[in-house]
Amino acid sequence: MRKGFTRKPQADATPPGRNYITPDGLQRLKDELRFLLTKDRPAVAEVVAWAAGNGDRSENADYQYSKRRLRQIDGRIRFLTKRIEAAEVVDPEAPRSGQASTRAFFGATVRYANGEGAERVVSIVGTDEVDLNRNHISWVSPIGRALMKSAEGDSVVLHAPGGTEELTVLEVRYQRIAVEPFREPPGSVDSATGRARWRAEDLEETDDELDEEEPPQ
Repeated sequence: MRKGFTRKPQADATPPGRNYITPDGLQRLKDELRFLLTKDRPAVAEVVAWAAGNGDRSENADYQYSKRRLRQIDGRIRFLTKRIEAAEVVDPEAPRSGQASTRAFFGATVRYANGEGAERVVSIVGTDEVDLNRNHISWVSPIGRALMKSAEGDSVVLHAPGGTEELTVLEVRYQRIAVEPFREPPGSVDSATGRARWRAEDLEETDDELDEEEPPQ
């Protein structure tokens, strides 16, 4: 039995901040960044200017909220810019040979069964592309690490917060991984000559960087 991810990181591990990603995933980040820079931020900045002229700023809810929103957008812009600059694109459809074509690395789609025989298919993607509804898992997640370098017929051990589980790899293949494209949120901003209508879900302000341990093949 091959134990999942029990090896130690190598000395030439992946440099901090490198962002492995599929072509579709990178395009999603670029589309969101373009939207923020060309539409969302200019509209919010216009609202800030409009609200600033409406009396005492300390008592001006429109101004206070708009400024907070602008900071959130700027934080998201910084985050996306860093992720795009650090992007290392790996195309699952690129030609592969040898073990790189039969073993699970970044971009692989893997079918496996658990100890009870229940089967599941997952695609191993970057941290910016995780989508559990599409069974897209991060390659640095517990299941991603367990499956890494496995081949058809291998048994691996999943070390998860809830305990350990033995998995049997049934198939490893490489194909396009369709990432949900970025879509402009409907009614995210109105014309700033009136008021802003904000999205229900705020963008989180974060500059977190991931320290990934081993590059994909």
